Order: sequence, then C-alpha cells, then structure tokens
Amino acid sequence: MPGKCVVFSPACITFSLAMLFELNLKTRSLNPCLEVIPGHSYRCMELNLTRVPSGIPNTAQTLDLSFNPLKILFSNYFSSLFALRFLDLTRCHLWKIEDHAFWGLNNLSVLILTGNPLQILEPKAFHNLPSLQRLIAVEANFSPLESLPIGHLTSLQELNFSHNDIDSLKLPVYFSCLIFLQHLSFQLNRITSISVGDLDALSSQNLTLVLSRNDIKYIELNAFAGVHLQQLFLRACFENSSIMQASIQNMSGLHVNSLVLGDYRNIRRLESFNKNLLDGLCNLHLQEITLIEIKSLQTGSSFSSCINNISMVRVVHTFISEAAYFPTNSNIDQLEFKDCQWKKVPAEKLSSLKKLKVIRITHNKYLRGFEVYFTGLLNLEVLDISVNSLITHLSWVHLLEGAPNLKHLNLSFNSEIHLKIECSGPAKLEYLDLQHTRLYLPGTVPSFLCLNNLIYLDISYTGTNVIAECSFCGLDNLRVLKMSGNFFANNQLVDNFRNLTKLQFLDISNCQLTYISLSSLASLHELRLLNVSHNKLLGLHPETYMHIPVLTTLDLHNNQLAALMEEDLKNLPGSLKYLDLSENLFDCSCSHVSFLQWAKNSSTLLQNVKNMVCHSPVDLKNVQVLDFDLASCKISTATVVISVSAVLVLIIILILGYKYYFYLYYMMVLFIGHRLSDEKVTAYDAFVIFSSKDQEWVKQELQEPLEEELPYFRLCLFYRDFIPGVSIITNIIKEGFQTSRKVIAVVSSHFLESRWCNFELEVAQSWQLVESKASLILVVLEGVDKTVLHRKLGLFRYLRRNTFLMWKDRDFSRHVFLRQLRSALLEGKTWTEEELRLVLKK
Repeated sequence: MPGKCVVFSPACITFSLAMLFELNLKTRSLNPCLEVIPGHSYRCMELNLTRVPSGIPNTAQTLDLSFNPLKILFSNYFSSLFALRFLDLTRCHLWKIEDHAFWGLNNLSVLILTGNPLQILEPKAFHNLPSLQRLIAVEANFSPLESLPIGHLTSLQELNFSHNDIDSLKLPVYFSCLIFLQHLSFQLNRITSISVGDLDALSSQNLTLVLSRNDIKYIELNAFAGVHLQQLFLRACFENSSIMQASIQNMSGLHVNSLVLGDYRNIRRLESFNKNLLDGLCNLHLQEITLIEIKSLQTGSSFSSCINNISMVRVVHTFISEAAYFPTNSNIDQLEFKDCQWKKVPAEKLSSLKKLKVIRITHNKYLRGFEVYFTGLLNLEVLDISVNSLITHLSWVHLLEGAPNLKHLNLSFNSEIHLKIECSGPAKLEYLDLQHTRLYLPGTVPSFLCLNNLIYLDISYTGTNVIAECSFCGLDNLRVLKMSGNFFANNQLVDNFRNLTKLQFLDISNCQLTYISLSSLASLHELRLLNVSHNKLLGLHPETYMHIPVLTTLDLHNNQLAALMEEDLKNLPGSLKYLDLSENLFDCSCSHVSFLQWAKNSSTLLQNVKNMVCHSPVDLKNVQVLDFDLASCKISTATVVISVSAVLVLIIILILGYKYYFYLYYMMVLFIGHRLSDEKVTAYDAFVIFSSKDQEWVKQELQEPLEEELPYFRLCLFYRDFIPGVSIITNIIKEGFQTSRKVIAVVSSHFLESRWCNFELEVAQSWQLVESKASLILVVLEGVDKTVLHRKLGLFRYLRRNTFLMWKDRDFSRHVFLRQLRSALLEGKTWTEEELRLVLKK
C-alpha cells in the first residue's frame, strides 16, 4: 500500500526543504558565533546576545562576547565553559557581577571588562579564578581601590585600571599579596597627589607603574623613598615645568630602572625644557630616562649634571638643536635621539661623552649631513643612524679612526651614501646594515675590503649592480649576506661570492636572476639558508647542490619553475628540512609525473603547499599540485612501447635528414638538372661562386673588368641577380646553374670554410659531369693553404678539362689572369649582332 507522500512529488520536495530550513535556523540559534578555530576560538561580537550561546562547546578556550547587552553576570554564568583561557566582555553594558559569576573558569588567564558601567561587584565576584594573569578594566567605572574584590587573585601579572574614577594612589593592603604583579596602570584617572605610604603595599620590585595623564599637583617628599620599580611613566602629568621640577625633587629615594617624562603629541603641557628641570634626578637611583614630546630646549641651555650617573638617555620627538650641551665627565653609555629635527649628525658635540657605547640617531627626516666624524670614542660599539635622510660620502678611515672599536653600524633607510675605496687596517666592525639606502660603488669595486671581521651585511634594495667578481673581497668572515632587490650583470649569478667561504645565510631574492652558474656557490660549503625567491629562474642545475652539503632551507618560491627533474630530486641535499616551491609555473602534465609523485610524498619538506598550484595545462590551471590525479597518467605498456618506438624512429629520420640534407638535395639537383638541361635559356656567361667575405674582391677583380671592358661578359652574382623572397637553394639552381654557360669558383680561405660554398662547388662538379663538358673555372686566390686546397679539390686531378687559374696581387699577374679568364669565357660564347659590332669597332 503506497505511503502518503509519493517520492519526488512537489509536495514532498517542498516539505523536505522546509524541514532543512528549520533545522538550519535551529542550528544557527544554538551557535550564531563565528568559529575562528574549530572547537577552540569563537567570536560573538555585536550579535545582540543576552546570554552565552548554548552552541559554544566546552572545549572552547577563546571567547569574544564584546558589544552584546549582557547587563548582569549571574552566578555560574560560564560554568559550562571550563576550558576558557581568554574572555572578552568589552562594552557589554554590565552593571552588576554576582558572586561566583566566573565559577569553574580555573584556566582563565585573561579577562577584559573594558567599557562597562559597573556599579555592583559582589564580594566574591572574581572568585575561582586561580590562573588569572591579566585583568583589563579600562573605563569600567571603578573608583575606590579598597572596594575591589581582587586581593585573592595572587597570579595577577597585569592590572589595567586606566580611564576610571580612582582619585587616590593609596594601595590597599591586599596589593602585598600580588607578588607576581608586573604592570599596574592608573593612566587617565583623577589622582592629584601622592603621599608618603601610598605605595607601601607594593611587594613586587619588577613592576611597571603607569601614572600618565593624571593631573598631579603635588608629590610629598619621600613618597617614593624605598620603592623599587622597573618603569615609571609620568607623561602629561604636570601642568607646568615648576610643578614637574618640584615633583621630581620630592621623588628622592626612588629606585627605578626606567623613567619616562614628557607629554603626548596632542597633549602638550610643558612650555619648555631647561637645565634645572632635571636637577631632582640627583636624588633618584635611575638607570634610564626618556624625555618625550617636550616642546624645545631653551637656547643655550644644557642638560642637568644630574644625568651624569644615568646609564641611558633617550630623547624622543623633542626639538633639541644640534648644539645641545651635555655635562662633562658624564657616565652616559647609551644615548638615543629619535625624531628631534636635526639637520646633521652632531658628532663633534657628542664626542665629549667618552664613555658612550651606544649612539642612536633615528627618524629625523631633516637629517642629511654627516661630514664631521666622531673623535676619541674608544668605547663606542653601536652606531645607529637609520631612518633619516642622510646624503654623504662615507669614509671608513675617518669613521673607524674616531670609533676604533665600533662593532655595529646601521645606516639603513637613508637617502644616498657613497662608499669610498679606502683602507686603514682591519676594522672590528661585525654588523653593517645599509638596506633601503641608495649606495654608490658597491658591486663595481671592493668597497668592503677592510671589513674582514664583518659577520652580518645587509645591502638589500640599495640599487647595487654587481659587476665585479671581487665586489665582496675582504669579507672573509661573513656569515650573513642579505642583498635582495639588487641586480647582477646580465641577470646572472657567476663567481661573485668566491671568497665568502664562511657564509651561512644568503638572500638574493628579487634580483631578476635568470641563471645561476655551477661555480657561483661552489665555495659556500657552510651555507645553511639560501633564498632565491622572486626571481626568473627556470631551475637550479643539479650539481649546484653538491657544493652546499649542509643546506637546511632553500626558498625558490615565485620563480618560473615548471617542475624539478629527476636529477634535481636525486641531488637535493640530505640535510634539507625546508623547501619552498610555491608560486611557480608548474606544468601538471604526465611528462612530469615523477615530480608530481615526489611532491605528494614530500609534504613535510615542502612549505606553503597551498600556494603550489598548476599553471598548465589550461584545464588544470590553479589546481593544487598535491591534488593532481596521478592515476590519469597510467597507460598500457604496449602503448608506451609503440609510442616510444615511433618517436625514436621519427627522431632518427629527422637527425639523418638534417645531417645529410645537402646530399639529398644534391641528388635531387642532379636528377632535375639532367632533365631540364636541354630546355634552359642561357642568360649569363658565368655564375660566380664565392664567399660573401670576398664580395669586395669579386666586384673589383671580376665584375668591373669583365662587365665594363670589351669583350663584355654578363656575370650572375648572388647579391645582385638572386630573386628576393625565394629560398637561397632555389636561386642557386634556377638563377645560377641553369641560366649560366660557365661557373667561376673563387676559391679562398673563406670559401673552403663555407658550407654553402662547398655545396655549390659539389653541384657545379656534378653539373659538368651531367653536361659532359668543361664548364667549371677555378680561380684560386693568393694565400690559400695548399694542403687544404688539395684535400678539398682533389677530385679535379681527374677532370682535365677544368680551367685552373691562380690570382696574385701583382700588375703583370693580374693581366695574365684576366687574359686567361677571358679566353676561358669566350669558349662556346654566342655573339649578338650588337656585341659583334662593338668588338669589331674596337
């Protein structure tokens, strides 16, 4: 008995679709969130949720519920998500968090409550969070610290209470339990004063304290006495320089590794910077100070002598003229000026700081000059003048005389540097970075000849064109060479790296290379990483790998490889661990089945396999190489044998045809010439066979005497009488032999070396045999090797009827030669009436 719904009926199909649609809606209602990492990470932003979706699995470790109207977190709110490690509740309109709201989240390490108008935090709101390390509560309506129930969160490393209503820095006693706290931020609160005892509860000595953007009016004397901090930020905290100076004076006894003072770019409160402003630093135990976003240093001012005992001074985005003064006998060993609007490197002023080990002058867009070099900086090891607009002729001699122990030099991201060819003995420089700076001379001369201790060299994107083989001479200890984005002569890598025997890292990507010679890497026996990506290589010769036996990383992506041949695969170094062949022009045809099979079996070795896609054939374009169906290449043995045999026979025929081409054509000429010999019309007295290199001789010694002097003869010359657009062989036969009474062969050294001339001579010999008459006149020029002549022309010993003339460059010899040649040409000549009349008239 049939059922109620017949299969394939319209009603049944409609019902099925409705059921599927309903099921899909239910599934989406259970979990409308974006599954970033299946079973691990979920993003539920701005979905108008009022609770946690039930579809979130209990394996989830990351959950983003930001911008949803949750409003209240009830007890056990997240109890089903016991694996959570990261929870973002930014701007969820939370005004109340009940006791045990986070119950069960034993693994939670990050909790973000930013932008919630919290009014009620029950005493146990944050209970059962033993692993919590970061609590971010920016703009969360927090006010008194005593009321925050966080004293039991002993694993906390970061507390961020920025932009709240906290008006006192008095830290509750529970802060003494937060022994792992490393970052405490009260930025943009309402703290106006700091008193003695406010920081007594701090137990961590590795703490970064951020007080920026609080309007601090007063700091009580010794309020920081005995306090140990890693960093202290006091940016935009003081209304004017007087308050700042008094506050620093009263911070005596503070132990801090790094102090940051100043303003923000859009919040400037300090009108100027003067020497006395930092006098209070004498009473602080300070290792590093950063002055940031201060308007300017007053003309003629200098830094306070209180910075003498500070190890590192940083001045960031602050106008300091190049004539800035530093106190004498300073202990500063690290100095940084970033974005300070300098126009030249103040080497002369900075040379007074004899203990300097590190100088950084960066991001000064107006800095162009470096004419004066440092002097007497015996301790200087690091000089960083990167990201400026430097244009200079760099002198290794002067630079290294003033800083003889310099080890690290960074001149990258500048405008233009000319490197002089000079040497003053071995330098101690180990690290040199010149990337993205236009360089002059490297590549054409050995610009680094004295830097034999250099280990690291980066000249990427410097416009260097490597022409000279000795471009890198002197760099005998170089380990790392980065030179992507440059050029090599003829786009070929040859023996440019011959002396870099200790090189371990070589980056020659994006250099438009089309060829890498076998010997170019022959001396790089210690090379471990080779990057030749973004070039135009069709492949690397298999023997290239033999010279780099310890290679672990080879990057060939974005070249023009169609495949790796069997020889390539066989010779890949056994040490290779990472091979990138992505973004090449792979040919996924059965002719490369061995490579395609190897690629499938080497997925652990290959990198970025998703970007290894077929380029051809057209029907497989953009298909991943690893998805190629190898079964499509399997064919029967009989088909293979027949196909291979047919191809081999065809190849042999083509080879024989190519090799004996002239002889085949020669036989055809004899056959056709014999049949047409009686029908031809004689238009020329002689067809001249000669090498194109002897054309000038033919014009002067044959054409002019024979055609312009009586008796007149008409010669067939290829450069004048051959028909354009017709094959040369057809011209030789039809316009030369078939329409001429005689053949003149001008035998010279060039003639004997010419394949075409020998062919024409063989045809001429055969032609006179077929015609049964002596029609070949041999003209042997002066200087022809007699041995070669006899070997080439031995046949004519048996052809007694041939005229054999020797031409010599002497007047009498020329006269005799022309008489004999005219006599030979007159034999068998038929005269027209006009020609007879001219001869008789003469």
